[in-house]
Amino acid sequence: DLHKPIDKRVYKGTQPTCHDFNQFTAGADTIALLVGFSAGQLQCLDLVRKDAGKLFNEETKVTFVKWLPATERLFLASHASGHLYLYDTQQPCGAAPPQYNLVTQGEGFSVFACKSKTPRNPLLKWAVGEGALNEFAFSPDGRSLACVSQDGCLRVFHFDSMLLQGMMKSYFGGLLCVCWSPDGRYVVTGGEDDLVTVWSFAEGRVVARGHGHKSWVNAVAFDPFTGATQAPRSPGPSGGEEEEDEGPDALARRSPPAVTYRFGSAGQDTQFCLWDLTEDVLHPRPPLSRTRTLTGDAAGAAPALPRSLSRSNSLPQPAGTASARDVPRDVPPLLSVGRFATLTFRDRPPSSAEKEHKRYHSLGNIHRSGEKSLGGSTVPRGRLDTGKALGTALCPRLHEVPLLEPLVCKKIAHERLT
Repeated sequence: DLHKPIDKRVYKGTQPTCHDFNQFTAGADTIALLVGFSAGQLQCLDLVRKDAGKLFNEETKVTFVKWLPATERLFLASHASGHLYLYDTQQPCGAAPPQYNLVTQGEGFSVFACKSKTPRNPLLKWAVGEGALNEFAFSPDGRSLACVSQDGCLRVFHFDSMLLQGMMKSYFGGLLCVCWSPDGRYVVTGGEDDLVTVWSFAEGRVVARGHGHKSWVNAVAFDPFTGATQAPRSPGPSGGEEEEDEGPDALARRSPPAVTYRFGSAGQDTQFCLWDLTEDVLHPRPPLSRTRTLTGDAAGAAPALPRSLSRSNSLPQPAGTASARDVPRDVPPLLSVGRFATLTFRDRPPSSAEKEHKRYHSLGNIHRSGEKSLGGSTVPRGRLDTGKALGTALCPRLHEVPLLEPLVCKKIAHERLT
């Protein structure tokens, strides 16, 4: 009956912020639904059985909830505190917050287990980065977990072993959304730099950035019908890939260069964008690697960015819009690619340059004091020094990776899109 909802609930004093259906157990007799709330509560409902539902751990705002792939009882919930909790719907929650033992830790993350003698929720607690943990996503095979945080980092973990498999840093600002490609080879993120960033899981590098939004990117999603039917292809001797046998309809839709992946994004600028990720971007010939001392040609090519870049609400203008007339004629070519090129890794800039760098390229409240000593070794608490990350594999400069423009960019609402 499309005129009558299966279930309707009105909450007072708190608002639902996220939800997830258990697709593995869903059937005619059960529909398990998780709901996270702005005040930190988690509720598990069954919409068919009409049970009262279970309430779980109360903490800060719940940012994202997800059932573990192909499981009946386990789910994950992330919070604005940067914590990620693993729950079992069949285990109880204590009246008081549990005590934890450290299980493992690495760069920017720690994992803790509950001290309780009898099983209780939460089973595990992850502390990831600094600031809110905005979203997470399991890889298609369920083995890896990609997390994006307010500190601007994408971190990919092997879920069972709790080991960090890879990491990427936003151009600046926090990362708000994340999605895996259907074959698990690529991860796309969006965030407060107005960019969508495609990161290769296998290669551990940024393969492309896309600019079409003029404000924060709130949601990204791969097209499950493009690329999903292609089996993983290994590069041939010439750097290309062996073509898989495809149906006539798929071949008819293809035009050179062949479309390998498609994804969409939605932002606070009310725009909806559609993107193509093609073979020539994923496997460029010749490679786009650049030497640190740029030639005149490379320096001249660097500012050649889409004109829409300068109209972005969030991107730092001095970075991408430096033109030849902004640079004195007696300055060597290294400086003509904009302010980023003046920051090297070995030579620390003087105090005035330090202030300028922080003004344009910092994440806001980054501080070098955010480290703690543990057993004689210094363990970073999560946020990276942006000046050191910029220009490295963690965060390439704008001209060091292909910059995509959307195939479709359409305003579809008068309010920000979520």
